[in-house]
Amino acid sequence: MALSPSTPIVVKDFVSELGTFIQIYSDGTVKRPLQSPFVAPMLDDPNTNTGLSSKDIVISHNPPISARLYLPRITNQPHHKIPILVYFHGGAFIIESAFSQLYHNYFKAFVPQANTIVVSVEYRLAPEHPLPTCYHDCWNALQWVSSHYSTKNNPPNNADPWLVHHGDFNRVFIGGDSAGANIAHNIALRAGSQPLPCDVKILGAILSHPSFFSSHSIGSEPVEEDQHGELLNLVYPSAPGGYDNPVFNPLASVAPSLAGLGCSKMIVCVAGKDGFKDKGILYYESVIKSGWQGKIQLHHDIDEGHVYYLFNPGSENAKKFHKRLVSFIQE
Repeated sequence: MALSPSTPIVVKDFVSELGTFIQIYSDGTVKRPLQSPFVAPMLDDPNTNTGLSSKDIVISHNPPISARLYLPRITNQPHHKIPILVYFHGGAFIIESAFSQLYHNYFKAFVPQANTIVVSVEYRLAPEHPLPTCYHDCWNALQWVSSHYSTKNNPPNNADPWLVHHGDFNRVFIGGDSAGANIAHNIALRAGSQPLPCDVKILGAILSHPSFFSSHSIGSEPVEEDQHGELLNLVYPSAPGGYDNPVFNPLASVAPSLAGLGCSKMIVCVAGKDGFKDKGILYYESVIKSGWQGKIQLHHDIDEGHVYYLFNPGSENAKKFHKRLVSFIQE
């Protein structure tokens, strides 16, 4: 319909933007130009040649938390239990989704190899929902998963049959990439001080290219104070201590001791061309020095960049990376 000469034209002005990641307008509109398209789940996906199934479920209506579940083909021994990985996607706390093509393609490659149920959590994003919202959403999702362990006496709301019939609650893992790895760290710390339903324990944590920050750069990190400051204002504007808040900086003087991590083993993955590499390595070394009683591994892809395996899951290095994570889960 054509506009008449008297029809007012409303011009939306930028209020804030962070490169091409996110654009916020004066009317409150938020756009995410780099957001990967959403794709539908599929039962018995014919494109994987493995019988991989996926579906979307609602964990909670209030607060709104959902997830995409992945189940590898169950062939022989239908009552055999397999590990559960509760996964938190990356995206700087402001973009991406458990339902995006980027993560769906990744899990299509990973899940059949790992022979693991994956619960990929859809948590609320900043700036509409500033931190610590995402940490609470992901903890609630982990609680929901854990509550399936005793379905006869205290079944969870919206109990899922894949978890009930195939999930091994003695082999529960958490993991994530980039901001999702940051979330996984914070969830592991919380699990060290707060019990999960049915006394479920986290066996292992996967921290892949974790996004940790601090008020000072270390090692070969680039100095991008303006951009980092803008990100902080978007994701957690009221953060006490700024980037030395413990949710960002696990080594801050006020951060809880890493000895309290609530899992039995951990793998920290870094990439040589990733600006977060040095903080990831320092985190790994600090966990060892903390007195934590678990077992920790470091995986270093020297010639790769930040979360490279998401963008090219079929590359040779990505395949090697998958095998390392599969070994970590299955050992």
